[in-house]
Amino acid sequence: MNSIKRIAVLTGGGDAPGLNGVIRAIVKTAISRHQLEVYGFLDGFYGLITNKYIKLEKSNVSGILQRGGTILGTSNRDNPFRFPVKKNGETIYCDVSDDAIKNLENLNIDVLVIIGGDGSLNIAHELSQKGVKVIGVPKTIDNDLSATDVTFGFDTAVTTATEALDKLHTTAESHHRVMVLEVMGRYGGWIALYSGLAGGADVILIPEIAFDYTKIKEKIEARMAEGKLFSIIVVAEGAVEKEGQMVVAKMIEESTDPVRLGGIGQVVTERLAKLVGLETRVTVLGHLQRGGSPTATDRILSSRFGVMAANIAAKGPWGHMVALNGKDIINVPIVEGIKELKTVNPNGELVEAAKSVGISFGI
Repeated sequence: MNSIKRIAVLTGGGDAPGLNGVIRAIVKTAISRHQLEVYGFLDGFYGLITNKYIKLEKSNVSGILQRGGTILGTSNRDNPFRFPVKKNGETIYCDVSDDAIKNLENLNIDVLVIIGGDGSLNIAHELSQKGVKVIGVPKTIDNDLSATDVTFGFDTAVTTATEALDKLHTTAESHHRVMVLEVMGRYGGWIALYSGLAGGADVILIPEIAFDYTKIKEKIEARMAEGKLFSIIVVAEGAVEKEGQMVVAKMIEESTDPVRLGGIGQVVTERLAKLVGLETRVTVLGHLQRGGSPTATDRILSSRFGVMAANIAAKGPWGHMVALNGKDIINVPIVEGIKELKTVNPNGELVEAAKSVGISFGI
């Protein structure tokens, strides 16, 4: 007899296209294949901490595959091991993980499925260490989680960035401008690299390759000498110049990931405007990369992830996360997925392919 009767799911961290696809697949598979009850905690770990939840039936997930965001809500500021509490007018941080676990026990939740990025999966691992049966589903548009070849949401973000580059090309050429597009990517330049290659960028700046403004200037001037009076530059938010540092927009202490990057696009724009003498403009794509309907690729991947998550939630092994390995969906220990970030290989085939078609990395 299967001892697992009731599972719960939550979505933590930033939203990503495909979250609803995972929830839908978990609910349908858990109910139809394993005869499990499914609950959803609202607004990420905040719902787990404050006991905010709903029961999920197949009717709840009907028609949500094509929707962006998450029907459960999410938050990246509520870590049960470091939860902000007001005391005597001041904010202090407390470990309320025991309260969260008690909420699971009172609701008779046998397994908790956590859909999230590195921050959420680290929390999942800590809960697992305290005896909670946990299943992880990797989610980040940055595609920087190890142990899985691709994360859902990445393809949609790349598609959005590529469409933006297509539009910037026409206005850049018309006005003879240098157009800079800032995309997400704190420590991994995957979105910048993929969209830059797909969108025909002239320069791609990523965190893994420190750039030199002189080399960017040379690339722009070489294009001008060929009669190409415009250039397109894609810059990941975590890109840095040689001997420089990441541009930090602000710090949010209560967040599971307190560093908020942003501003490198403006810095690059202002510097190049002085160096090359061309009118230079910046577009910050920001949260547009997180929003909108997921691509077909992300709908399929999120569905496959959700099915596997429900299957291993029902039978184990717990403390594992789902992952894409080649063409197969597998499960691996959560600790394997969070031990290191997956970053772009500066000497890898993708970077070499970009260089071969004339794209500069500012080196």
